[in-house]
Amino acid sequence: MTEPLDVLAIGRSGVDVYPLQVGVGLEDVETFGKYLGGSAANVAVAAARLGHSVALVTGVGDDPFGRFVRRALRDLGVDDRLVVVDPAHPTPVTFCEIFPPDDFPLYFYRRPTAPDLQIRPQDLHLDAVRGAHVLWATVTGLSEEPSRSAHVAAWEARGRRRHTVLDLDYRPMFWSSREEAAAQVRAALSHVTVAVGNREECAVATGETDPDRAAEALLAAGVELAVVKQGPKGVLGRTAEERVVVPPTPVEVVNGLGAGDAFGGSLCHGLLAGLSLEQTLRNANAAGAIVASRLECSTAMPTGAEIAAVVDRSAVTGPRPMLEETRA
Repeated sequence: MTEPLDVLAIGRSGVDVYPLQVGVGLEDVETFGKYLGGSAANVAVAAARLGHSVALVTGVGDDPFGRFVRRALRDLGVDDRLVVVDPAHPTPVTFCEIFPPDDFPLYFYRRPTAPDLQIRPQDLHLDAVRGAHVLWATVTGLSEEPSRSAHVAAWEARGRRRHTVLDLDYRPMFWSSREEAAAQVRAALSHVTVAVGNREECAVATGETDPDRAAEALLAAGVELAVVKQGPKGVLGRTAEERVVVPPTPVEVVNGLGAGDAFGGSLCHGLLAGLSLEQTLRNANAAGAIVASRLECSTAMPTGAEIAAVVDRSAVTGPRPMLEETRA
């Protein structure tokens, strides 16, 4: 890679197997769709959809699903040259159930581990890590070795370069305890300049349940921008000089999974484009709402024109309550 990437994401990838029947338990579903999935992969696709050069550091199995993941990344505009093929562990598969508007149970098949958690420090392309204008990593990547060490190696190589982002992305099923997750997140905050998460994730990171106090704690830990997603109360963005609250974007929810990843890809775009904090968060809210209105995740990521249209429409009609974010 000779030219610096706009966005380099590190983390989870796999195959999402989503029912094509809504309001039906998995035991009764008869037809499914197969999609690229995984939070980091979805964020990478979302940023690529907005016109950026993007690569993903992840792991896949040496199997048909691994080949599908790599092909889907390429088809969706994400460079797959940094994807590691793991001969020992199968590509993970995730099933969900869809009960709109707010119930989307997830079933992860990642046992005893997954290839994306087996990424080693020596698997990293450190020039790409150092050169990327945005480095996006997730807390899930800290849940297990050797992935944890790989993340630390990437951050150390980068040296807290601007736009080093940590998605607080707390998923209890990947951790032995909430306390272990909190300890790893707090250690990671000293390496990053941006932290983004929902209220529960920010509480894990800081011990604070109030959004403003959580944002203040993140800033005190060393980040330059703290973003706290508050569900129906909108999104709070804080820097040392600025406090912005952006209302939620109206949406009829089809599948809430993936909305946070669309938000993340749009956040990357705002950072790269030098948009104001308010405009960045308005766009990110709109991106998340668009994906929540669609069935799939990766292939549902919106274009810049789609985001602009939703932002403009929301400015005219005004907000109405949006459901709490659901994580894919």
